Order: sequence, then structure tokens, then C-alpha cells
Amino acid sequence: MQRLYWIPRLLLVVASGALLIVAIVVAVAPRVWSAANAHSEDPVVLPEFESLAQRTYVYDANGNEIAVYELENSQPIKYADIPDTVVQAFLIVEDKEFFNHEGVNVRSLFRATLSNFASDAPQQGASTITMQVVKNDFLAGLERDGRYKLLQIQYAKRLEKEMPKEEIMERYLNTVFFGNNAYGIQAAAETYFGKTAADLDFIEASFLAGLVRSPSGFDPINEPERSRARWIQVLDRLVTEEIITEDEADYLDGPGFTLPERVRVIPGREYSRSYFTEALRDYLLNTSDILGDTYEQRYNQLFRGGLRIHTTLDQDMQFAAERARDELPATNEGFDAAIVSLDSQSGAIRVMVGGRGFEAGERELNMALSPRQTGSSIKYFILAAAIQAGAQAGDIIDGTRGCALPSGDPSEPIFQINGGIAGRVGDLRYITSSSVNCGFARLSQIVGLNRVVDTTYRMASSPYLYKGQPAEEREPVQPFASFATGANEMSVLDMAAGIQTLANEGTHHEPYYVEFIDDAENNRIYTHFDPGTQALDRDVALETVDIMKGVITGGTARREGPLADNRPAFGKTGTQQDNTNAWFVGGTKQLSTAVWVGDPDAYTEMIGIDGFEFPKIQGGTYPARIWNSFMEPAHAFLPIEDWDDPAPPERANARLVLPGNECERVLVGVTGGEPILPDPAEAAPVAAEEFQTEPVPEEPAETVPVQTTPIVEIFNNVQLGTTIAPDNLDPLHPLPSVALGRNVGPCSG
Repeated sequence: MQRLYWIPRLLLVVASGALLIVAIVVAVAPRVWSAANAHSEDPVVLPEFESLAQRTYVYDANGNEIAVYELENSQPIKYADIPDTVVQAFLIVEDKEFFNHEGVNVRSLFRATLSNFASDAPQQGASTITMQVVKNDFLAGLERDGRYKLLQIQYAKRLEKEMPKEEIMERYLNTVFFGNNAYGIQAAAETYFGKTAADLDFIEASFLAGLVRSPSGFDPINEPERSRARWIQVLDRLVTEEIITEDEADYLDGPGFTLPERVRVIPGREYSRSYFTEALRDYLLNTSDILGDTYEQRYNQLFRGGLRIHTTLDQDMQFAAERARDELPATNEGFDAAIVSLDSQSGAIRVMVGGRGFEAGERELNMALSPRQTGSSIKYFILAAAIQAGAQAGDIIDGTRGCALPSGDPSEPIFQINGGIAGRVGDLRYITSSSVNCGFARLSQIVGLNRVVDTTYRMASSPYLYKGQPAEEREPVQPFASFATGANEMSVLDMAAGIQTLANEGTHHEPYYVEFIDDAENNRIYTHFDPGTQALDRDVALETVDIMKGVITGGTARREGPLADNRPAFGKTGTQQDNTNAWFVGGTKQLSTAVWVGDPDAYTEMIGIDGFEFPKIQGGTYPARIWNSFMEPAHAFLPIEDWDDPAPPERANARLVLPGNECERVLVGVTGGEPILPDPAEAAPVAAEEFQTEPVPEEPAETVPVQTTPIVEIFNNVQLGTTIAPDNLDPLHPLPSVALGRNVGPCSG
């Protein structure tokens, strides 16, 4: 057996020789590199450090943090803010001679090589902290060959000459990878211990220093056994350096220290993705140029720029809206509700509820931004357009059910309405509060469908809906005869935006997410500014609001009644055919809110649904209830405000007529076979002159003889002017009408 003693001696000689060669190579490497580049007189120039990636923070309207956007969890920290104990832990575990060497430490390399040779697993690294900074910042992606190591050495020595030790350490602690997407000591402290770097103690920092060698291999969450083995090595290192005793090491290897078992966040940052924060992210990346002209610029700014984005969201109102959404019972069919509430004065998005709750991979579709058919809720655009064109609340229109109207579609020339309330001839207050389909269908064509569409775009304009929008981005609002019954699809945000225009007395502000943005250096790079657009005359908005108040006080939304303390409010219900979508949209002086209820995945009838209180879901049921349930707490601390009364009528109320569909029936007396014509002044319309084919003569050409015994009575139809031309979008162009008391009805014969 003694003859085998030479084997350890041989191994020791070989190891010593290998170490000597390594030491010589490291010592002479800089000179070899200089000789290899002797033909060049240019000094070695270090590349510039790239800006550190930083997570972007998102805040609500009150300054509360509600989200972060990041690719790498990177949270740079100043050297002065890092505790000395944390720095000491990394020096002991990674580079004890850091403050003494000049970037390359031959003695440390020799010691590390010897230590690693004598152990079953690597105990110490051969690279200094400076060399690791060079590797992470300057040499990423280069092939690990002989030239790589020479470059690393040369750059490390140059960096030591150009940058103070403290700055090198700061760079190292901000860029080193700790696993689980944590880059830098601040991110690592949060990820593994749920605290900031400033709150780390020496033992926690020592554990993190032990991860640097192999963040994935020593991951305590996914590789707990290997992580435990590495932790024991770190403890041995601390014992060797006489930082702790053997007994303390044993204690820390047992009950004294628990390895992290899950990814953590700092208390107060336990937020999750929401419909609002997801919509904001998509808006900043794909819809807005706030963060740059190109997608790449916007992407880097949002996920790596360290921005501070201050949004419009009011979390108290958001919580109230989420509770109000829960007024809709859960059903097997999966019906849901969406809510958007805007600041009536500015258009700021205060609330966005896209459904029951955002859940990645399960419930991601944001119904607040998903267009759906609107039912009668869209009628408020028609009403506003009519008032803008000169209509008055007391003007009369035929709302009798069973109307047949020109559709404008050659393949289906007649649009027939047989549903909804039976209706009658009544004024605009009546057809609005009762949501009379035939009345509004006629009114839309009296105004002119193209003018109605133009008014809709002006009142509801936003980054999601605007005139001239590419069809591949969104189907345009069409001048359909079925506009009044909800054929066009609108989103909850669209409908809230239109109501905002009315609530703000005709001045439209586009809905927006962001108040201001600061960069990582606290420089203000964006501030929202929108002076508003006068979409409607103020008096028009005031009269429209006044008419729509009746929907809540005595119309289709009377079931839920007015708000507390009779706070002034207005609105409009909507129910799509077969009860597939139900809406309530309305506002106060402070908030403009839209609510939708339906099946997010299909147009499913909401009739006879188990679990629902109502046999049929209409706008005046759950949508109005949800609206009230949100608006009550949202206004709890807001003053009660009302709009000014609308201006008194400038003319006598008139009968609004649809030329070509409605005619005046004139009695013609017949005696002796000769017709006795009526007075042409009475047969002609008394609307604006442009609707008359000939001027009304001051004196009739002939008078009507007195007939004491007419033989027969005949009623002739008299056409009442012409409709507005399709290309006439002048919002002030007057409407065809006649004086009240005229015998107007459907054209016949």
C-alpha cells in the first residue's frame, strides 16, 4: 500500500504546475495583448455603458401605485443607499480584495483555483467584480475563446483607471442577475425577501451573493436542494473568514434561516393585472405616440424606461363600480356587465370594468372596449342632432308602431318596425322617455341619417372611434335606417364619451388614460392637454339633457328611480332585439357613465334566465340598477349640481314630418262633377322655405266657394317638401315640419 503514496504527490505537483501556468498567463496577458496590438497607436477605449433598464410604475389619480410594466425586474439603486453590510457580504463571497486590486487579482485567481480544485464543487469564482461588470456590460454575446478572456482583463484594468471603485460596485449590484427575472440587488431583495435592498440584513445579502455564480442552478424556488448546498458553501466561506462561528453556521443551516420558497413583492405592491392597466398598456404601445413615433421606441420606453405614469383612474370609484357590477347575478350562461365612467368636465377615465374581473388566460376580453349593438340607447345621438337642427321638446312626431320607412338599401327598400312600445303621435319628451322606436326611426330620417352619423362621431370621438377610421381597424358607423334600433355597434367607452358631451354642455373631451408622465430622472415628458371641441351648441345640450331627465323620473328607467337627494341626472335605456344586449347610459354634472349587460361571447337572449330577477333583461332592469348602484357611492362626497334650464322656445311647436313617407291629407269637395280645390296657402307646408316647391302667395288665386250640399268627399295627399340631401352635413340645416293641427299621416295612393 505504501507504494501508492507517490500518487497524491504526483497530483499535487501537476496541480501546482497547472496553477503556476495559469498565474503566469494571467500576469502576462495584458502585456501579450499589448504586444499583439502594437501595430495600433490607438489606446484601448471602453464602450459606453448602456442605460440601466428600469421598471415603469403606474399610479392612479390619487398617487397610489397600481401596476408596473417591465421585461426585466430591474430597479437601480444608488451606492449611497446600499447598506454597508450588503456590500460587505458580496465582497466576502465574491471578491474580498475588490478595494485593493486593479481589476485583475492574480492572488485571488490562484486561491480560487486551488480552492475549487480541492472541492467537489466550485467554491469561489475566478473573476473579480470588475471583470464581472465588464462581462455583463461589454462582452455579452462574444464567443468565450482566448481573445474573450484577454479582452475581459484589458477592459477590467481600463475600467479601474476610469471609474471609482464605488461606481463599479454600484454598477455591479445594479446589473448582476439573481434568477427569477431579478436584475440587481433591489429587485433581488424584493423577489426573494419581499423588502427593499436598504432593509436587507447581512445574512440575507450573503444568501443573495451566493446566487450570483449560477442563478438558475441555485434557484431556491425551483432547485431547493442545490440551493441548500450552495448556502452551506456560503456559510463555510463566512466561517473561514471568521465572520460567523461554526455554531452560528449550523444554526443558519437549520432553523436560523429559511430559504425563499416563492417569488415575493414588497408589501403594498400586491396588485394584479386589471382591465384598465391592460387597456393602458395597449393604448401606449399601439394607439398613442406619447412614448415615441415607432413601436420599438414605445416598447423600450414602457418596459425599460423607468417611467412614472400618472393615470386618471380613481380607485375608490373603481371599487364601487366593481361592487355595482356584482348586482348582476352569476348564471350558467355566463352573462356579464361592463362599466365605463368618465369625468364629465374633462373626459378622464375614472372607471373601467371590463367584466367580472381580469384573469390571464381566462377572462381577458375587455367588454368596456368591445363594440356591441346598442338597442335604443343610441337614440340620444338622434335626439341631439334633431335639437341641433332646430327641433324643440314640444315638437310632435308620429311614433305609432308598425311604421314602414325607406331603408336606403336597394336590396331591401323598406325598413319595417313592429317591435317595442305601441307608440302614438306625441312630442319629443314622450318619444324619448318611452323610447318609441317608430318615433326615433322617423326622427333620424327627418334629421338625415348622414347628419346623425356625423353628430355621433363628433359627440363620441376618441382614439377608438373617429371619422375616417380605417375599416380594418373598426367598422364605420353606418347611416342605416335601423340606426335608431341599435344596428350599429358601439363600445361602452363610446357611449360614455357621447354622454360626456351632453353632460359637459356640448363641449366634447376625448376619453383619456394619462394625466402626466415623468421619466426616470423625474423630468416631465408628457402632460395631457385637451381644450375640448364644441360638438353641440350649449343650448342644444341643455335642452337634450332636460328632455332625457324624463327617462329617469318617469320613463323607461323609472323602476330604479332618481339618485339620492334627487341629484339631477339624465340617461337613456337600450334593449337590443331578442334582449341580447341591454344598456343604460347617463350622466350628472360630474360623471358620465355607461353600463352594458350581455353575453361576452355571443348574442344570447336574456329571457327566462334562471337566477335573474326579471323575466326579460332590458335597459331599465339590471343595467339601470348597476348604474344607480355605482353612481350613488361615486357621488357621496360630491356637491349636488344641476344644469341651467334650457332657453325658452323661439317658435311655436310644430309637427315634424318625413317627406315621402308622410303626407298632408286635404279635403276636396266635389259638386256637379267639378272639383273645388282647397286654398293653396293651406295646402302648402309651413316649414322653412327651402322645403316648399313654390312660395306661398300672399293672396290666394281663388277662394273656396261655400258648399252647402257636397255630393262626395275626397281626400288628396299633398307632398310636404323634400328630405335633406345625403351630402348635407350642416348641423344647423332646418327640419321639414308643418304647423300643428294639419292633417298629416302616412302617404297613400
